[in-house]
Amino acid sequence: MRVPADASSVAPVRHEIVRDLEERDLPEDLVGEAEIVASELLTNAVRHARPLSDGTIRVRWKIRGDVVEVEVTDGGGTTVPTPAPRTVWLQSGRGLRIVRSLAHEWGVTEDRTGNVVWATLGGPSRRRAT
Repeated sequence: MRVPADASSVAPVRHEIVRDLEERDLPEDLVGEAEIVASELLTNAVRHARPLSDGTIRVRWKIRGDVVEVEVTDGGGTTVPTPAPRTVWLQSGRGLRIVRSLAHEWGVTEDRTGNVVWATLGGPSRRRAT
């Protein structure tokens, strides 16, 4: 799904991914983890990256058995997404650390439009983790 590159897009994406995964009878904990990961990846894209050429950010998820892969594609940014260093004083910047703690694998790839940040929940993906 393509959504506006705006923080207001996070809630509808969360709702849609939960609805879709629940309809597929995936385990409750996997649905919750996918919801959190999608939210964090999209929030990072909105805050730190440019939108795609049409002003949107693309959010996709794939399901294979009990494995869910979530990916967010944006127009790229000035830096490559990396988890922030661990510190008790940070008010923000924990999103990719949360993703890393929940995901079986996660990574960043570049395509012709920008960055694709992805995470796999419930097991390995066909991608190589970074």
